[in-house]
Amino acid sequence: MQNFPHHYSVTASGQAEGNVVVMSNGLPELVTASPPEFDGPEGVWSPETMLTGAVANCYILTFRAVARASRLAWDGLECSVVGVLDRIDRVTRFTEMHLYVKLQLPAGSDAEKAQRLLEKAEQACLITNSLTAKVELHAEVWSEPAVAVTG
Repeated sequence: MQNFPHHYSVTASGQAEGNVVVMSNGLPELVTASPPEFDGPEGVWSPETMLTGAVANCYILTFRAVARASRLAWDGLECSVVGVLDRIDRVTRFTEMHLYVKLQLPAGSDAEKAQRLLEKAEQACLITNSLTAKVELHAEVWSEPAVAVTG
């Protein structure tokens, strides 16, 4: 990892009507628009879905680092995020981020350790740490039962 501070640059461009194009050097362009809740089209990424997507993505990447440092073997992690956008005191902002995570472990793994690491990842996620929204983690840990092999 490089020393801090890190700098990230993004440019967005748009016209009076239509989509917005988001660009960053060396990355594919993203076409975005207002979400349907703000009269935007269906099927297009919006700032709202990109932010909730950034939370889900950052959570998985943070868990990956935490699990590696703690030597926890795992098979898969799914993170679904529900962001709650509200208007409070005439300010529209995300007030809550609910992270629904499902962690699959190899048979015989330490589920309690995995749960602690899921919580640690939530506390260490740089995206949620940058938000004022309340963050709630809803975690589920499971593993496949061991299968006996007979010859």
